[in-house]
Amino acid sequence: MLALKKVILLHIILVLCLTNFPIQGSAFSQVSSQTAILMDQETGRVLYEKSGNKVMRIASITKIMTAILAIESGKMDEIVRVSKNAVYTEGSSIYLKENEKIKLEDLVYGLMLRSGNDAAVAIAEYVGGSVDGFVFLMNQKAREIGMRNTNFANPHGLDDHENHYSTAYDMALLTKYAMESELYQKISGTKVHRAPNPGEKWDRVWKNKNKLLTSLYEYSTGGKTGYTKRAKRTLVSTAEKDDQKLIAVTLNGPDDWNDHIAMFEWGFAEYEMVKLMPKGLLHSIKDDFYKGKLVVKRDFLFPLKSDEKNLVKVEISLIKPNSNWREVEDIPSPVGKVSISLKNKEIGVLPIYYDENGRVNEETWFSTIKDFFLSMIGVRLNG
Repeated sequence: MLALKKVILLHIILVLCLTNFPIQGSAFSQVSSQTAILMDQETGRVLYEKSGNKVMRIASITKIMTAILAIESGKMDEIVRVSKNAVYTEGSSIYLKENEKIKLEDLVYGLMLRSGNDAAVAIAEYVGGSVDGFVFLMNQKAREIGMRNTNFANPHGLDDHENHYSTAYDMALLTKYAMESELYQKISGTKVHRAPNPGEKWDRVWKNKNKLLTSLYEYSTGGKTGYTKRAKRTLVSTAEKDDQKLIAVTLNGPDDWNDHIAMFEWGFAEYEMVKLMPKGLLHSIKDDFYKGKLVVKRDFLFPLKSDEKNLVKVEISLIKPNSNWREVEDIPSPVGKVSISLKNKEIGVLPIYYDENGRVNEETWFSTIKDFFLSMIGVRLNG
């Protein structure tokens, strides 16, 4: 009988241990959200998903698109006159006054930190000429980014249209794009912003609604909250730890704060940013013409699990040297490419350049991409 009790006790202890310390790989079995995505911000690799391409209502995370379009308009320092239409927009508000004048940049802060629907309409009318005009710009940008399962019908995310929807994956793509803007990063990651309050003796003070940023998660770098009765809780957030940057999206998530923390912690623990190709001289070249003279101009990093590192393949393809290449100017640029694959799926391509001294010349990444593109379509090779 005593032995049986010990067996039962050990069984109970084992169950408790397994309950409190989830097995790696099944860490998200308890994610509350109906759909979710965890994406690497730099590469776009999806690290985890739960129905990531399911079309859903998105509520106020819509405002990420509104914010980035305002930023890209180049009008952030301009003054906006607030319309009656904006003032009387329903839902969350920064309490704008009809005909007041406010800087577009302050409107974007009010949009992102306090989720002001009045700010969203004021931005849309100013940047797009009208709300409808701005919605056209939203959908145009969505197509450019590759958001294939998204349609915007308003600038704020209210449930006033049936054709306003997106997916967790598409919203992660949008956030990846938006985070390329330093100003967006700054606004999204601001905890408190002060803005003028005309006619009053005090400034407006807006505290960010994103509790991950303000109190719950030390590695949070920003994001956007959302809620409507039909969409329920939606959340986009970003985090950075040890130079690894992640994006998390949840739609219809009753416990979204904890969902995001769990996803981030799992992602940081399971994946490491690995330098698969360092910039500089290619040392493995044996061809006498090219040896000691071929370079790549940037590092290639990619998030990998520990058991994936041996599954990476790097292949080098070069243009065969030509007897007509009498001068350096005669040599095509680039002269080849490095193809990097994981599990036989290509994850990256780097152009290879010829340099007599085997040095990486300082130039912009845009110039590198331009040269690579021109060579691929034959401009460099065919004149």
